[in-house]
Amino acid sequence: MEQPKNNLKIITDKKNARVILPNMLTLIGVCIGLTSIRFALDGKFEFAIIAIIFAALIDGLDGRIARLIKGTSKVGKELDSLTDMISFGVAPAFIMYFWKLNTLGRFGWLVCLIFIICVALRLARFNVNSNQEPSWRDNFFEGVPSPAGGILVLTPLIISLTDFDYIKLNYDIIVPIFFIITSLLLISKFPSYSFKKIVIQRKTTIFLLFGIILFFGLLLIYPFNVIAISSIVYVLILPISFFHYQKLKKQHADSSIADDDDLEDVL
Repeated sequence: MEQPKNNLKIITDKKNARVILPNMLTLIGVCIGLTSIRFALDGKFEFAIIAIIFAALIDGLDGRIARLIKGTSKVGKELDSLTDMISFGVAPAFIMYFWKLNTLGRFGWLVCLIFIICVALRLARFNVNSNQEPSWRDNFFEGVPSPAGGILVLTPLIISLTDFDYIKLNYDIIVPIFFIITSLLLISKFPSYSFKKIVIQRKTTIFLLFGIILFFGLLLIYPFNVIAISSIVYVLILPISFFHYQKLKKQHADSSIADDDDLEDVL
């Protein structure tokens, strides 16, 4: 008797297999961002902040892992933007609304909406500009990136959880100010460091590793103190990135003029 043929075949695509890991990380970031809202609803704002920090770490890893294993895809790019929208737009806005902005009535909700819209506009502009040719401008973002923006608006809450008892702030005023300034920075063309192309000399590698270990060690021991200080340091770096950008822009403009002059001489 003739045995029936098994027509079932398992087809494996190495490209699809490489895409799965970074996309899974991105989806985990979505879950963590949504979970932070649940923590805020329960009044567990410490856990909500920690969830957003984890989402930021995953956001920094998924793209690098995708490029490392050659698993980049258009779906992953769009999924990453969706994750950023949830984890660094919607989630921080809801966390701060449940913590303080709900006491400001309709104005507090309006501030949340403005921030979320600015995050959406920021991500849309990033997706459009990411298709341009590589240049020296890749070292800078146009405006503050959404993960940094999400953590910046959480800074007042983070400060309230620190051991800095000597800092007395009127959060009813400070929180809306942080939201408005961060929203403007998100949609502005203010140049901020992207930290994508950092050149590290071999002799300084040991010091860099020591610094990373020290940072994460302190982060485990004094999480909110370290996050608050890191946010303040980031804000202080913004003017430096602006002047650095202007300097590089002038240098490249001068070199372009010199190249044009050389071309005219040849002709």
